[in-house]
Amino acid sequence: MKTDPERFIRENTSIFSPPHVPEVKLRLASEAHDLWLKTEDELEAIGLPPPFWAFAWAGGQGLARYVLDHSDLVAGRTVVDFASGSGLVAIAAMKAGAASTLALDTDPWTGTAIRLNAQLNDVVIAHENADRIGQPVACDVFLAGDVFYDKAFADRLVPWFDDLVAAGIDVIVGDPGRAYCPRDRMVPLASYAVPVTRALEDSEVKKTTVWRFR
Repeated sequence: MKTDPERFIRENTSIFSPPHVPEVKLRLASEAHDLWLKTEDELEAIGLPPPFWAFAWAGGQGLARYVLDHSDLVAGRTVVDFASGSGLVAIAAMKAGAASTLALDTDPWTGTAIRLNAQLNDVVIAHENADRIGQPVACDVFLAGDVFYDKAFADRLVPWFDDLVAAGIDVIVGDPGRAYCPRDRMVPLASYAVPVTRALEDSEVKKTTVWRFR
């Protein structure tokens, strides 16, 4: 890395509670921070991939809300939060009583972001920076917020999620209406109107559905 992740995150974010999950505090970028306005070239110059960890996406907010409101889903169980980003869903799982939570994300910056955010919320979250798609995962509950935004990525995820369900794992997805969400493979559990930033989405409120893979 060309810059120190912890120093950069502390200097380019502020502590906020996502509007749909006020119980959780996160270090996020806002329109007031330079991070929000940096171009891809500027990000590349400091060795920073697109900072998805710096925003509370609608799919993650809806999924975190569901986990907090239905703590029986995760209480006393082992949880994986896939494509964790900021760690929002993983933090919600720990607050809801999960025995342990592993945050998976291929972005090397997420390890620092998740550690800092976990500290803000007085929880402990394990983190793994690896591509585990297609591999067995040891957990009771598998959570994934906003992962069906790209066709090629979705095509990799769907058979993997099917395999996880076949292994007896509860696979729960939060999705704000992305084009490649396989709705025919899932059962809806809840829907929320999640406030988001228009700079990130095409509206100020995104209808977000929480689904269970069949």
